[in-house]
Amino acid sequence: MILLINKEGNWVSHIDSFNLKMEIEEHKVTDLYTGVRGTAVKILDRIERTDSYLDKLLDHEMKFSELTGQDKALLYELVHGVVRWMGRLDWILAGFYKGQFSKAIPVLKNALRVALYQIMFLDRIPDYAVVNEAVEFVKKLQGQKPADITNAVLRNIIRSKNGLRYPDPEENLVSYLAAYYSHPTWLTKRWVGRYSREDVEELMAANNERPTLTLRINGLKVNKQEFEALLQSVNLKYSPGVYNPHFYRLQILTNIQNWQYFAEGYFAIQDESTGLPCQLLDVKPGMRVLDMCAAPGGKSAYLADLMSNSGEIIALDKFESRVKIMKGNLDRLGVAIVKFVTIDAMEYDDEPFDRILLDAPCSGLGTLSKKPDIKWKRDLLDIKKLTPVQEELLERAAILVKPGGVIVYSTCTIEPDENFEVVKAFLHKHNNFRLDDAARFADKKIVDENGCIQTLPHRDKMDGAFSARLIRTE
Repeated sequence: MILLINKEGNWVSHIDSFNLKMEIEEHKVTDLYTGVRGTAVKILDRIERTDSYLDKLLDHEMKFSELTGQDKALLYELVHGVVRWMGRLDWILAGFYKGQFSKAIPVLKNALRVALYQIMFLDRIPDYAVVNEAVEFVKKLQGQKPADITNAVLRNIIRSKNGLRYPDPEENLVSYLAAYYSHPTWLTKRWVGRYSREDVEELMAANNERPTLTLRINGLKVNKQEFEALLQSVNLKYSPGVYNPHFYRLQILTNIQNWQYFAEGYFAIQDESTGLPCQLLDVKPGMRVLDMCAAPGGKSAYLADLMSNSGEIIALDKFESRVKIMKGNLDRLGVAIVKFVTIDAMEYDDEPFDRILLDAPCSGLGTLSKKPDIKWKRDLLDIKKLTPVQEELLERAAILVKPGGVIVYSTCTIEPDENFEVVKAFLHKHNNFRLDDAARFADKKIVDENGCIQTLPHRDKMDGAFSARLIRTE
């Protein structure tokens, strides 16, 4: 069984509804896109031609298809694998495809990608069987000529598999890294300008790893000793969090959401990086706390735990559907002090708060192992568009925090434009705020030269995330 994980590292059971047009289209092609590989191509086609995200499309298939558990696991592997390695797959295919591979019809492109991913990264099925299946699939959908192209391209690649060439890193390091490690060129160029080559390669390799499963113990229902005994009772091998003892890393992915202790709220499925801004906020029982961009609620739940369910947390989100998900998540965890408000955070007004968590909307470029499609859906313009939103939200937080109170600004990205540059611009305009040293609350290994938390996937074995602690002095 495979867990689907959202931007905050939580398992998601809810999916957004698809519009009627897309549903009608799907019914029309159901008979054509049969089996695991056909379903994989259907999902990849949808990702390529719409704004749909991988996790929602995959969740829909997991819930409503008639695939077996083993087939669902293979579907997850194929779709995630193709999206994760699309840059390398396309580089190889472009070298063997007569004409411009980028202009090939989506069905043919994605059928070739799925087949090549199996040839390059999986070994359960012989290469000849992969080719035969891809050829028959393309023939059924597109006819004999595209099927012949599929056959020729894949067989030529197999013959050359041990001698495949990538761009020469000595001539063009960016092109080599982008193709070999399957990342967009614009992002590769930024990282090459910021990190050493070794760090860039390790970061990209970490982004391409299958995600680990991390749990946060819910102290409102169980203590560490009891929880570890429960894990041991079902032979789940685990290791403690790297920087936070409330988190546990499992060595295997399991159907843990079906475990009765998940339903009873003993733990949340949550990346360790999400706990760091909560640590930095340094909440106490009885405080009044605002979570400005709260959905899906993982940080609100952890704050309630740290506050021993005493005090008040106001959790905001402008979408009723996401507020509904939050309520379900927090009810399961036994959280009693959160009040949910469906509103845009920029329009919210209230009496000043002791603590404010602003987990700002961001590019999500620190979460690529869990959400590989993000690297293909984002571009530099997205970061430039997000920065003003992040700055406006931080301005709003400054109005809502009381003198002597604390704002923690956090993101799940590693891009400075969205992180310290936002904080620096804010401090330049507000002399009644100061930046507090995060090393007072977190391990110095993850505190950068500015006194902010910055995790990196390859170095810290968790999502890339940023947090800054701001104190209102008057």
